[in-house]
Amino acid sequence: MPEDKGRAARAGGSRVLRIVGGAWRSRRLRFPPGVEIRPTPDRVRETLFNWLAPVIRGARCLDLFAGSGALGLEALSRGAAEVVFVERSRVAALAIEHTLATWEGEGGRVVEDDALRYLAGPGLPFEIVFLDPPFASPLLESALAALLARPWLAPGGFVYLEYAARTGRPAIPGLLGLHREGRSGEVGYDLLRHSGGETAGDS
Repeated sequence: MPEDKGRAARAGGSRVLRIVGGAWRSRRLRFPPGVEIRPTPDRVRETLFNWLAPVIRGARCLDLFAGSGALGLEALSRGAAEVVFVERSRVAALAIEHTLATWEGEGGRVVEDDALRYLAGPGLPFEIVFLDPPFASPLLESALAALLARPWLAPGGFVYLEYAARTGRPAIPGLLGLHREGRSGEVGYDLLRHSGGETAGDS
């Protein structure tokens, strides 16, 4: 996702990411110059997808503020049936499309659009939604509200949030409950769940 240069340089470093698990495990993803991106760290992605392991295979996923595309690509690598990547930067969107074509990621589709404008359209239910906007922006609460204003999230579906740990998590709407939570350095991250149905890891 776009982010200020200082933070992106510290977190993005070499501008190369590694897919942590699944069919594309250890493949390298290089995100493009000219776009400042703060990707989700490998350790955080590994924890998140361990949480999602019981439900990721065959799931429909929405990767808003897609940036490098790392979250959605990790989901496809681990067996998600479909991932829609929403990214407003044309350069970043084209880079994700190139990666999908190169890796033959047939379940992926890129939408070049602003995330909130996209959510204002007709909702199509997803089982998993990734919300990882720029740390310094107020977009997380707005995106959560817009996500629930239309039927974007399937009953029992999951929402992943990533935010600056120093600011704490945003207010969580009543239809969502906290399922898992974690922190890695300056990154706070939560997995929320829509009311109803089994939770990940329950049996």
